[in-house]
Amino acid sequence: MATAYERYNLHTTPEKFFIEACDDGADAVLAIDRVSNEMTLTGKKDVPPSAVTRPICGVMGTIRLVAGMYLIVITRKRNVGSLLGHAVWKAVDFDVISYKKTVLHLSEIQSQENKTFLSMINNVLTTDGFYFCTDFDLTHTLQRLANTSPDFQEMSLLERADQRFVWNGNLLRELAAQPEQKISPQLHRFALPVVHGFIVMKPCRINGKIFEWILISRRSCFRAGVRYYVRGIDSEGHAANFVETEQIILYEGAKASFVQTRGSMPFYWSQRPNLKYKPKPIISKTTSHMDGFQRHFDSQLLIYGKQTILNLVNQKGSEKPLEEAFAKMVSGMNNGMLNYIAFDFHKECSKMRWDRLQILVDSVSEMQDEYSYFMVNSDEKTVAQQKGVFRSNCMDCLDRTNVIQSLLARRSLQSQLQRMGVLNVGQRIEEQAEFEKIYKNAWADNANACAVQYAGTGALKTDFTRTGKRTRWGLLMDGWNSMIRYYKNNFSDGFRQDSIDLFLGNFAVDESDGPTPLRVQKDWKFLTLPIVMLVAFSMCIVCLLMAGDTWTEALAYVMFWGAASAITGTIIMFNGQDFVDSPKLVHKEKID
Repeated sequence: MATAYERYNLHTTPEKFFIEACDDGADAVLAIDRVSNEMTLTGKKDVPPSAVTRPICGVMGTIRLVAGMYLIVITRKRNVGSLLGHAVWKAVDFDVISYKKTVLHLSEIQSQENKTFLSMINNVLTTDGFYFCTDFDLTHTLQRLANTSPDFQEMSLLERADQRFVWNGNLLRELAAQPEQKISPQLHRFALPVVHGFIVMKPCRINGKIFEWILISRRSCFRAGVRYYVRGIDSEGHAANFVETEQIILYEGAKASFVQTRGSMPFYWSQRPNLKYKPKPIISKTTSHMDGFQRHFDSQLLIYGKQTILNLVNQKGSEKPLEEAFAKMVSGMNNGMLNYIAFDFHKECSKMRWDRLQILVDSVSEMQDEYSYFMVNSDEKTVAQQKGVFRSNCMDCLDRTNVIQSLLARRSLQSQLQRMGVLNVGQRIEEQAEFEKIYKNAWADNANACAVQYAGTGALKTDFTRTGKRTRWGLLMDGWNSMIRYYKNNFSDGFRQDSIDLFLGNFAVDESDGPTPLRVQKDWKFLTLPIVMLVAFSMCIVCLLMAGDTWTEALAYVMFWGAASAITGTIIMFNGQDFVDSPKLVHKEKID
């Protein structure tokens, strides 16, 4: 495999960027012309002595904004651990550098738009959870990597990567699209596929035996977005908030992994924010659901084998029609490799009865044994293959989903550790207090990472994941996070959605000088009605505090301003979608 370079220097001159590979024995330099945008491979001798030099950790790629092209580089990284002897890094800091030396060629409006687009790029880059490895493919599971052809083994990291999980694939497009005569193993060694999600690696000890426990969550860049603006699937069958989670065990040359997936209910539905705490989900009545549904599961069955769907949504209220539609479509697909189980998480676990989750785990135990897991013994012989996955979902595929996944992963881990000889016969993981603490905290951290990336706040119900029981403090924290989610979903998620669409290439800034969608003006109601409501509410308070000559006069004033405030508030709530922060760059695919 052609590995990527590990260490770099960035040399900057007014005319060019020179990205020098600093690995031992390397002489390659990637030169980027700041005027023509041309990329060429050259040597260290071509770097001018006058260039300004600084070390960087990797190249994320390039992107076009209003002012022209920008180079995005990783400036700081942190070691997460070692996977099969390969260092895994977390990208911590980035720099977005303009090809242009000045923005004086832009009008005032263009300059402002360029700043907005830059802040969008930085918004994505500062969302925690970008990881990379220069000599190992993080985008594939251990089982997929074990079942590859010799040709695959010879490919560069960029060529062989699972494109679902390469978050800088759009940024690397310019580099990958270089003319054929310029493409070489050396050029591709500058291309560093970066995944988004969560990775934790922990050395653990049970019975005096030390093993490595690893959890990797890979977030798909297809139909990526934020909580309420991206639900269901697109026409290609890509599900919103799709995450592949792999749990890995490494012990004395043996390795094992267990894979699960999560993703939005795979048909056409939406739940646009409208100032209500919980907007009503709407199932599209104008689209053929089965086409996208079939594409989604055809792809899933091809990649993962058999599927057991664990639908954890409520089976009453506004979530009930979604559960019924999902069940009907699975039945209509009539595929023996697809199992469907509906489990009303909130009903079953109401009144703090979290022990009832074991009902679901026990009910799928036979299927989990049938699906098995991937395992290679210390002699490098494959002794087990995973033949199917559990695809879990709730409404957001965050809080309820993560709880269930952690329980299924523990059951798989019990079998793996016994088979490897780490656990003795009759021993239970739950009895290993030191490991249990590591395990629960890591799964809770995974929940938080996935929740921040999709919903904007930490996960709910993590007190159960961390401690195995629900606590009053956990309920209070869930209430606080729910309030933060409400604010972000209504008043900042439009910007976050635009940021993701720009970063992933779902929206491209036009090379022409024409207006961008950022110039859309808000309706008059957006500013006028909130001001009227605020003034009316303030006058109501003033009238209460400063009583008039008679109580009837004071009451009349209070009733008048109170009514004005209430009527204005009602109008605002009725037109809620006009007052939330909606995406401006959104493409037709995302409008249901």
